[in-house]
Formats: sequence, C-alpha cells, structure tokens
Amino acid sequence: MNDRPADRLAIAVAQLNPTVGDLAGNAEQARRARAEAAAQGADVVAFTELFISGYPPEDLVLKPAFQAACRAQIETLARETADGGPAVLIGAPWIDDGKLYNAYCALEAGVIAAVRFKVNLPNYGVFDERRVFARGPVPGPVRVRGVRIGVPICEDIWSEWGGDYEDVVECLSETGAEMMIVPNGSPYWRGKEDVRLSMSVARVTESALPLVYVNQVGGQDELVFDGASFALHADRSLAFDLPAFREMVVTTHWTRERGTWRCADGPVHPPEETDKADYAACVLGLRDYVNKNGFPGVVLGLSGGVDSALCAAMAVDALGPERVHAFMLPYKFTSQESLTDAALVAKALGIRYDTLPIASAVEGFEQALAPLFAGRPRDVAEENLQARARGTLLMALSNKFGQMLVTTGNKSEMSVGYATLYGDMNGGFNPIKDLYKTEVYRLSRLRNAWKPEAALGPCGRVIPENILTRAPTAELRENQTDQDSLPPYDVLDAILERLVEGEEPVAAIVASGFDRDTVVKVERMLHLAEYKRRQAAPGVKVTLRSFGRDRRYPITNRFRDTGAPLPAPDRTLLRGGASAKSDAVDF
Repeated sequence: MNDRPADRLAIAVAQLNPTVGDLAGNAEQARRARAEAAAQGADVVAFTELFISGYPPEDLVLKPAFQAACRAQIETLARETADGGPAVLIGAPWIDDGKLYNAYCALEAGVIAAVRFKVNLPNYGVFDERRVFARGPVPGPVRVRGVRIGVPICEDIWSEWGGDYEDVVECLSETGAEMMIVPNGSPYWRGKEDVRLSMSVARVTESALPLVYVNQVGGQDELVFDGASFALHADRSLAFDLPAFREMVVTTHWTRERGTWRCADGPVHPPEETDKADYAACVLGLRDYVNKNGFPGVVLGLSGGVDSALCAAMAVDALGPERVHAFMLPYKFTSQESLTDAALVAKALGIRYDTLPIASAVEGFEQALAPLFAGRPRDVAEENLQARARGTLLMALSNKFGQMLVTTGNKSEMSVGYATLYGDMNGGFNPIKDLYKTEVYRLSRLRNAWKPEAALGPCGRVIPENILTRAPTAELRENQTDQDSLPPYDVLDAILERLVEGEEPVAAIVASGFDRDTVVKVERMLHLAEYKRRQAAPGVKVTLRSFGRDRRYPITNRFRDTGAPLPAPDRTLLRGGASAKSDAVDF
C-alpha cells in the first residue's frame, strides 16, 4: 500500500445488509458502496465482518466450494481496486495453511495488500464460531493510505472477558496502530447499543486510539442486525453515530491533530427508544426473512386478539398491505367481539381479509374420533382440534398460493406451552416470538401512536382499543380466558423473565415477593414445554436470551427446582483442592 505519511483520511462506513450465501450479490453491494464512497471523496471504505459470505454463515462456511467461491469474489474485488478508487476493507472466510479463519482483507491498487484473522472467537449465546473457525494470531496494524490502522474483528475488542481471550487492542497499540476500524456482525438485543458503547469506551481508554465501529444491518433467520455504527475519538468523545436499522454509506473526514486523529464532520443521531427499537427489529426481521427467502407475501390468521393484530401490523409495515392476506377462521366459540375486532384490524391496515369457517372440519374430526373417544369427557383434545383445523387450512392456503404463513404466538405462551403443536404454532416465521404478552400489549399501544420511518403501513390507530382492554382468550370453549390456566400476565411475565433471562433459582424469585406455588408451577411448565419450542418456527430475537440458539435445554429432563435453599459446597471433600493439572494420586 501507499507508504506516504498522511494527516488526512476520508473513511466511508458501509452499513449494509448482506445475505448469507449470496456471494455475487454481496460483492455487487460492495461495488455499489465503493462507487458511492468514491463519489463522496473517500480514501477507504470499511465493510462489516464476513461481508462477502454474509454473517453468520454457520456450517455453510465449512464447504470447500463455498470457501473457494468467497475467495474468488475477494480476488475479483481486489483486481478492481486498480482503478485508483478507494481502498477496501472487507470481511470474508479465508483458508490459510489448511485452516479456516474469519478474516478481514485490505484491498488496494489491484492486490490483496493484507489479511488479518479474528483472534477471539465467541462461543456463547447465539455465537458458535469455535465450531467452524481457527483462532488467528494476534495481529499488527495494516497500512491504508499511509495510516496504520488496527482492524480487531468484533469479539477482538471484548478482551476484558479474560480467560483465554487475547488482548488484541493492546497488541495493536504497542505495534504502532494510529486508529482502529472494528468490523462487526453484532446482532440486536434490547440495550445492546449501550453495551457496545461501554466496551468501546473501555478499549479507547486503554489504548488512547480512536475507534470506528462498523456494524451490519438486516435480518438473518432469527437474528436482526441493527447497524447503529459509531466512532469515538481518543478522548472518548463521540465522533459520529449512524441511525439504527437503516442501510447507508457515510464518508467521514479525519485529520491528524496533535498526534491523534479527529473526525471533522460526523453525523450524530439520537438512539432509538427501547420499545421503538424492539418494534423496528421485529419488522426488519420479518421483512428480510420473507424477502431473502423469496416469498411473494404472507398469510396469517386474524383471531381478534392482540397477538395476531400486532403481527398483522408488523407484516404490513414490513411488506406493504398488498402482500398481506388475513383470514378469520371462526367456530361456534368465536365471539362477535372477535369477528368485529378482526375485521376492524384488516380495514385499518388495508389488507385483504376473508372468512373461512372451520365447523365442518372440526366436526368431521370429532365424528371420526367419536368411536374411540366414547365415554370420555370433552377436554383439551377436542379444544386442540379447533387450533389444528385452523393450522391445516392456513398451511393449505400457504402451499397453494406460495405465501409464507406467519405464526403469532408470544414468548409467554411459548414459555409455558400455552400453544397447540401443529395448530396455532404452524407457520414459517414469528415476528413476536421473543416478546412477552405484556410487551405485545405495550408495542401495540406504541404502534397506534407512532409508525417507524421506513414502515409501509398506515399512520394512526391500527389496533382497536377493545382488543387492548378485553380479557385475552383462545376461545376454544365457552367463556374461556387465558387466566383460567395461567397466572395474570404481569405476574407470569415477571417470573418468566427471571427464570429465562436471569436463570434465577426458584428460592430467589420467591424471596423477591412472588408466591412460591405459582413460581414452582411456572418453572415446571417452562420445562415441560421444551419439546414444543424445539418444533416452533424461528422468530426475531429482541431479548438477551431468546428461545433457540440462546437457550439450549434438553427435552428429556427430570430436574426441577423445588425452591429449597441451595446447598453450599462441602469443600472439605475436595482432596487437595481443585486444579486443572492432572497429578497421579493413590486411592
């Protein structure tokens, strides 16, 4: 690369939405972004972690054909930099000496000028990188237009976690880096922006180096990446930050002042409020799942309840009303209130709405089962026939017209199994899977008063007030309400948040003021429903610990937390003390 000293550098941040496996499409995005950056006068354009492959590629990255195709795209992009335009910093999987690395490549003057490998591989929550990547050596900086830039990759700036984490930032500081550009595939969850900023401030404090944090945007299966890229000066002041959930290429101009680099013109946007960010994440996750998988639109059942109403609003905001088709599937227990409210939701959203009665299907099932059910009282078996009839009909509509079925269960229901397998759980994707029932109500009220900037739905009230005030019910029997089977949702959700997100012992939850029998019951229901969750559709992650890759519990599991005080370990039984070292011992 060019070795001349520099006191000015124009850095373009490419906050874009790659698609896993669309190597040609991702490379074309990079070309367009580079052209846009060139028009803005950029010297270098920085892309995100594994941009060429899309992130996270999971086990797809183990395929030799995929690895070779990724490298071919990087080599093509490298040749194109011979035109004298901006240098390119871009992520890709990389084979070196028979090992597969998560790499970041510097392309300039027609060549691959440098490659750096990720050192610290996350292996917690939704991340499983040690499964597929080798750990890279601690890197030095790369020289870009005369500036020595450190490129720690995502987890490489999380060195305070200790253990076997290498202090990549310290090494970069000691080897002459003048600033850091950090490529990320950092998924959204509630409060994540504050965590990223705090971690980055800590690294800047330790290194006295400016830091540019470049994050991708968009949905990939259950993960949503919110972008929200930013930069810090060496004095920890904010240099710039970009809006969340929006693709953009923004060039910022940096100058060397008194031995450090400062940004002269960075944009600053206020962070999104928590509930608005959750709603935007759900919409973006649904939009990208539908579009990236090639569905022309979606179908869903509108029950007249709050969950399906919020999902319909999110679907319209994501895709537009012309791509959403709603169905009411009434039975004899469906109230006039539900019929009226569902129709009002469809009208407010401007979507196609049809009624498909299920009486003949349910009664046909009951007639077929009557000889075997004879002499037994009606119970949940007959109730579930209604949900399964609805699920079968909705899946048939999805199959016939090619539109994806949106499933509409919330996290409270999925936690305790208050959902019918092969019935209302049917569907391809669930935008509210990680929202508790109380949060569904809160976001519904929010949507009635506010609409996201990029939403394709109408402004104003889209969910009738009656839906928000009437007692929630599955309407599978006469006068049924959810609270016949469950604690009130404000109590249930508070307990679940402690059990799921906090992994708190039952005794600790009881000590905080909850009824012991209720907590034990909820904990038992949570474990028993694991088999249902294992078969549930994917859905957007918005909390720290969503069901799925975040929380991997066995289905066959006899452990129950009874709420008894936790026994203290008897350290007198540990002969010689705990040690990682294996010594010969006589028994």
